[in-house]
Amino acid sequence: MSDYIVAAIGEWNKTVFEQKKNEFKGNWYFASTPDELNSLLEKIFPKYIFFLHWRWIVPKDVTLKYECVCFHMTDLPYGRGGSPLQNLIVRGHKESVLTALKMDEGVDTGPIYSKKKLDISGSASEIYQRCSELSWEMALDIIDSELLPKRQEGEAVIFKRRKPDESEIPKELSLEQVYDYIRMLDAPGYPHAFIEYGGLCIEFKNAELNGNELTASVKFTVKN
Repeated sequence: MSDYIVAAIGEWNKTVFEQKKNEFKGNWYFASTPDELNSLLEKIFPKYIFFLHWRWIVPKDVTLKYECVCFHMTDLPYGRGGSPLQNLIVRGHKESVLTALKMDEGVDTGPIYSKKKLDISGSASEIYQRCSELSWEMALDIIDSELLPKRQEGEAVIFKRRKPDESEIPKELSLEQVYDYIRMLDAPGYPHAFIEYGGLCIEFKNAELNGNELTASVKFTVKN
């Protein structure tokens, strides 16, 4: 019986893992940090390692030794790089695809197993949950169909990882763009959209857009 590892951050990924692990053949293990992953690799030799949502560079010795598959929410080679969801939304995209690719030495440069349409409406939390469930479907297809990855084709567009200070809402945005700005950062572990008012920082989440009216939850804190 084959062993498989899911490497991911986020409680949403752990929850989906617990729901799905017994539905599929093989032994499934979960790692949420590089240390946890390294500890597992000292004990087992997985057939695949699936990286659903990972913040760390995977060492070359791991990608060369194991079949490492990551999931990136752009139509690669468009959108290689960091903060794919936020970069898509600030560019005005209303839909995207989830790409399953084999990891190599580059950043999102490896050959592609498959792509599936991804709905990027709603909050970042909702999108990441959707993405996690879709990743499992694609992982199962890779295992069952023994898909072989094919090299990427087309012109590459590179995304830069966003910094926390870029969560400040620009002043020139339309109401719909402000809504997008709030929702794209509304997930655990992400710096919420904010504005500064005098000595205060005002953060926004749970945005809803109804016609010409935008509502959201707010939190006031004193600036450091």
